[in-house]
Amino acid sequence: MAKSSKLVAAKRGRVLLVRRRRDRLWMFPGGRRRGRETEKDCLRREIREELPKLRLGRLKLWREVKAKNPRSGRKMSDAIFIANKAFGRLAIGDKKEIDKATWRKPRGIRLTPTSRYIRDKLFPKRG
Repeated sequence: MAKSSKLVAAKRGRVLLVRRRRDRLWMFPGGRRRGRETEKDCLRREIREELPKLRLGRLKLWREVKAKNPRSGRKMSDAIFIANKAFGRLAIGDKKEIDKATWRKPRGIRLTPTSRYIRDKLFPKRG
């Protein structure tokens, strides 16, 4: 089982990203599993905590990533889910952890290493 879960939600060429307060890096929303919860339960709980007004449609597991990030050297152990729908206000729930949420294009922004990996696999550069 993966240690954490991440959400990829896209609409009209933009993806949902949240900004971590501590280092101001952007990332796909999600977080670490607790106890015996499944990866999908973890993701639903994390979204309720971070973005309580956001509603998600069906979640589909895209990939489990267990690798060493080539740039940071950090071990990744993430279950990456794709939502077929995401709607509602982007109100921040956990203001100690997250200070901003937005829909935007996934390039030209400082991402965490794991989120950069996800972006490069799902939204490769064109040209």
